[in-house]
Amino acid sequence: MSDALEVTSEVSIPRDELSIRASRSGGAGGQHVNTSSTRIELLWNIAGTRALPESVRDGVLHRLEKRTNADGFIRIVSSEHRSQLRNREAAEERLAKLVRGALTVPRARRKTAPTRASKEARLQSKKRRAEIKKRRASSDFE
Repeated sequence: MSDALEVTSEVSIPRDELSIRASRSGGAGGQHVNTSSTRIELLWNIAGTRALPESVRDGVLHRLEKRTNADGFIRIVSSEHRSQLRNREAAEERLAKLVRGALTVPRARRKTAPTRASKEARLQSKKRRAEIKKRRASSDFE
């Protein structure tokens, strides 16, 4: 295993910043599940990382604020595989994907006005609808 988790070609997280804890998985699985610690919990402190420049780190922290705790740690849990190594790889890949997504800055929305044709079409459909309702309320009931 390399000494850094590669997120993009420019950004990689040093493995000494990742805190990994193994515990017993829950759920079905028979006796194997009761005796082996295959569930992996991965913690990474975004607020205190040296993998990201300060300006980038603030943006990533802001975009991932719902996933972080008060101390700036992001927690990823993996227990879908039976092997501790595969769960660790899955958790690391999930972290890399999450950070990769947070590194991309969303494009600013450009305001647009409705076209003349769309305004006209909207008014025509309103007129059609009003005509249908007017025909429904016939004067036969009077």
